[in-house]
Amino acid sequence: MTLKKFFRPFLYLLGLYVIVCFLLRILLIFNPIVTGGFSLGSILKIFFLGALSNAFVFIVVGVLFWMYLLFLSDGKYKKPFGYIIFGLLLLLLIYVSFFNTIFNQYGGVVPTLVITFIGIKTFLFGLLLFLPKYRKQIRLVLYTFTIFIFVTLILLNGVSEFFFWNEFGVRYNFIAVDYLIYTNEVIGNIMESYPIVPLFTGLGIASLGITIFIVYKTKSYLNHLPSFFSKLKIIVVNAIGLLLALLLIPALAHLQNAQNIFTNELQADGIHKFYDAFLDNSLNYFKFYPTINQQEAFQTLQKQFPDIKGESTLRSIKDSIPEVHKNVVLITVESLSEEFLAHYGNKKDLTPFLDSLADKSLIFTNLYAVGNRTVRGLEALTLSLPPTAGESIIKRKDNKDKFNLGNIFKQRGYQVKFMYGGYSYFDNMKDFFEGNGYDIVDRSNFKPEEITFANVWGVCDEDMANKAIETMNAEAATGKPFFNHWMTVSNHRPYTFPNGKIDIRGDAKSRDGGVKYTDYALHKFFSMAEKQPWFNNTIFIIVADHCASSAGRTALPMDKYRIPAIVYSRNFIPSQEVTKLCSQIDIMPTVLGLMHFTYPTKFFGQNVLDSTYIPRAFIATYQDLGFIRDSTLTVLSPVKQIQQYELKEEPIEGVAPQFQSKYKEILLNKPDLIRKKEAISFYQTASWLLQHKGYQQ
Repeated sequence: MTLKKFFRPFLYLLGLYVIVCFLLRILLIFNPIVTGGFSLGSILKIFFLGALSNAFVFIVVGVLFWMYLLFLSDGKYKKPFGYIIFGLLLLLLIYVSFFNTIFNQYGGVVPTLVITFIGIKTFLFGLLLFLPKYRKQIRLVLYTFTIFIFVTLILLNGVSEFFFWNEFGVRYNFIAVDYLIYTNEVIGNIMESYPIVPLFTGLGIASLGITIFIVYKTKSYLNHLPSFFSKLKIIVVNAIGLLLALLLIPALAHLQNAQNIFTNELQADGIHKFYDAFLDNSLNYFKFYPTINQQEAFQTLQKQFPDIKGESTLRSIKDSIPEVHKNVVLITVESLSEEFLAHYGNKKDLTPFLDSLADKSLIFTNLYAVGNRTVRGLEALTLSLPPTAGESIIKRKDNKDKFNLGNIFKQRGYQVKFMYGGYSYFDNMKDFFEGNGYDIVDRSNFKPEEITFANVWGVCDEDMANKAIETMNAEAATGKPFFNHWMTVSNHRPYTFPNGKIDIRGDAKSRDGGVKYTDYALHKFFSMAEKQPWFNNTIFIIVADHCASSAGRTALPMDKYRIPAIVYSRNFIPSQEVTKLCSQIDIMPTVLGLMHFTYPTKFFGQNVLDSTYIPRAFIATYQDLGFIRDSTLTVLSPVKQIQQYELKEEPIEGVAPQFQSKYKEILLNKPDLIRKKEAISFYQTASWLLQHKGYQQ
């Protein structure tokens, strides 16, 4: 048998992977989420360089398949080696099953997985050892099963990439890494959001058909297993291919440098993007981002905060009017894009309650979320800190005892709680909020009879509203003021909620339904709250955690970060529109200003209503850090890259000027050095303070 024939099984799988990726690119290009056209050069880059990336990535991943093929041998079953190996496998199985091993220290399902794997391996080795007459047939079954697994994973990856793109408009990124950690919620979300049975039935049929074809074409490998010296040659060829792949994969990634972000994403290989995201979940600002002299950075920051000294943001907020210790309820609404509200041009009447409440409230009309994940929004509201590169502070190990909003209230005798309809261990919220002085009210606090409807993310927002009222009544009974931060869950895929509440069915799995039901639940909460004696002594803040989608032609599309924020307090806060450009981190410092709090602060957020406030905003992914000021967007990216865009408004017909949110981002060839320095100073100082424990309580 020639050496070429030994490579046939691998080449068929390689070809399948490249073909699936080619077809996937065609589907993604025509996805409605992709905006703008592509030049001929872009198309060639997407498909030619993309195919090369796919091939080299599979060469690396295919090492697992080669290990299986190269371990196929008849020699290891000969006496006495076969019995020695079988005996060792049995001893290993007994050891991991009945003794305290390192796997037991990991806990969870790890010991079970290890025992199952070794058990199956021992059983199959025994079959091949003691049934030599049926060895070829058994090996063919195992070979077919192995091919089936690889084929299924290739097809499943293509399907997963399609749905991930449909949701986020990018290849696998940091969110996909997160999803591997919280498999229960994510798998539940998938099960409830998509037609899993027909989807996996079709996938299984396709995998089986392709497997039969590949096995038929390559089963001769099993009849003529390579000799020891042939295997050495195969290993050498594989080693050369692996080395080339490891060198060329990053080189091809560097060629993903088009101005259109969709071109780069389409050209990329999803598995490689996932690997990059896994490695880069913690980014050292000073290693990957542009910097200036540290003293100069804080001096630049001092223009925003004149009272700070040295390498610190510590300063005093003073008010001549006595403090007003009203109750405060901060409601963070899942995925509430500004586009859902009538004020911003929506014609579907999705938020009738919020639209009516906005007219009676202080409403921020030009406000931007700092990020595109819930944890980023919670971080911004709690710590009033610009987003820093990598994972949210909430999910970092060093996430406790930070200078935070809850502590400011606690120092004044407030009861401080975080409320969440799901299990707050998700996204590390429980660890973060408890570590910063909050008490937790989540799904684990519900009695079975208190839950009328729940999905994988938690109890419906109505049930959480009932629990919130119960909790606040108990707090009010103590005579102490309370600060409660409630994170909603219903406006999240699969968008399921109780039927019969709104004019959209709860099992229709409609985003519009999720938005409208959340608005309904908030209306119900306010209706109940109005009947409580503490209502007139309470400030309510309603703000989105992030937008419903963050995908666009550029890395940081402005309209995908614009969110509504409403501050309501009957007979205390007059209705008004705050049109100044501002950030999520400014909301609570503004509320503290309305309450005339005098306090020492390290917050980067500011009271927007203060005459000294300088309008600016922060928007970011886990990697790209954006700073908006005076119609200029400055974006800091790895490695040490800076780009600036002129923001040119694209008016939406029928929308008032203060609610316009569409902008064309025009790349500037000549950067504004002042804005560049400002952007660096904010992100550099925030990163430095976190790194050097300068943002602790």
